Amino acid sequence: MEALYSLYDALISINVPNDRARAVVDAMERDMSDKLATKADLKHMHELISKDFQVVNARIDHLTYVLTVRLFGAAAVVIGALATVQKFF
Repeated sequence: MEALYSLYDALISINVPNDRARAVVDAMERDMSDKLATKADLKHMHELISKDFQVVNARIDHLTYVLTVRLFGAAAVVIGALATVQKFF
């Protein structure tokens, strides 16, 4: 907010009429509140992203487990097939 007062004072010091200086400050304030993030906004976004990463990490852990089981299952089938073929030759 101090920056807005400084802007207002600067505009007044260069002979901008009061109503126009106030309009500039009001426009800046609206833009700042609509387009800039506060510390609370950033903290909330950080919490949401952290939760999303936890979900993704859990999913990756599950998929790693599933793929490992399938890989060892496929390896067991191949070893069993090789052992069976070896008995016949």
